[in-house]
Amino acid sequence: VRHPNILTSRERSGYPIDRILGDDIARKFTASAISSVQRGATLVDRLLAFSRKQALMPKVVDADALLHGMTDLLRRTLEESIDIDMIGGDDLWRCEVDPGYLENAILNLAINARDAMSGSGRLLIETANVELDDSFAATQAEVVPGQYVMIGVTDSGIGMSRDVIDRVFEPFFTTKDVGAGSGLGLSMVYGFVKQSRGHVAIYSEPGVGTTVKLYMPRSEYASEEIRRAELTDIPNARGETILVVEDDADVRSLSVALLRDLGYETLEAADAISALAILTGAAPIQLLFTDVVLPGGMSGPELAIEVQRSRPEIKILCTSGYTEKAIGYQGWLDDGFDLLDKPYTKADLARRLRAVIDRPGS
Repeated sequence: VRHPNILTSRERSGYPIDRILGDDIARKFTASAISSVQRGATLVDRLLAFSRKQALMPKVVDADALLHGMTDLLRRTLEESIDIDMIGGDDLWRCEVDPGYLENAILNLAINARDAMSGSGRLLIETANVELDDSFAATQAEVVPGQYVMIGVTDSGIGMSRDVIDRVFEPFFTTKDVGAGSGLGLSMVYGFVKQSRGHVAIYSEPGVGTTVKLYMPRSEYASEEIRRAELTDIPNARGETILVVEDDADVRSLSVALLRDLGYETLEAADAISALAILTGAAPIQLLFTDVVLPGGMSGPELAIEVQRSRPEIKILCTSGYTEKAIGYQGWLDDGFDLLDKPYTKADLARRLRAVIDRPGS
């Protein structure tokens, strides 16, 4: 005997879903189906973003205005215990980008930052005009030298190891627990920026925090004549020796190559302890060029303080992938030290070096 509430397949074909399952179950079933479709659509959209096959509609955008327009959305999305600061660039250029996808990329970065901070911390979003030169472009995949608008997103979260950074833009790669993330947020950001003819860079250290920089192309590039004029005004060395302290071997090699091309003699160290060993020798050194975050328990600023104490004649120039505003915001660097943001052009490096070396006093 068949149960009166069980229908055959022929009977079910003529009945609406609520008659078969009941109103409550039907609503849950429908909601689940809609949710699955939406997740699938989002997945397809993000995969298209990573593969750079989105239908983008670039416009000339004021990045500062766009970011300030997102303030309410960011505050609703993030925890109240997260402080959000926005710092606009001086005379910021317009960039050429799809504004809707740029907003989505920034929102993805903010959500990642929230998760890295466990719902409590500081988030800094800033903009600046940046030029990426030939020497930097030669070390990066698909980077075209030129002028860009940089949008930096910095958090005070747990940071990432080098192994994680190397994979962070891969589709489906995630450090979150199962079910807590798809691993497509950063890959979507990467694909969108590359499709927009831009560049994305990430700087992070465990326990320090993370900065993600989006470089969006300026809407009107400087003419080649202007760029050539800028590059001719590059001051060279005058017999000085510089000690370069940088834990990333590739970055250290590039820095040394630029310095030697400018005529400087160079010494190298991968951490503060190695640098101190070199500094105890009799080698004449005019300037210490050190990364802010170093391995081994002693930071670049701490190394600089020790150098000032033991060899006060040596000038100090710090550098970091974290922006100057982010470093000041986090309180990592004393106001008395000069800082050069990464990535820097050969011209920027040359001018800053001469400004520090030629400055009177210690």
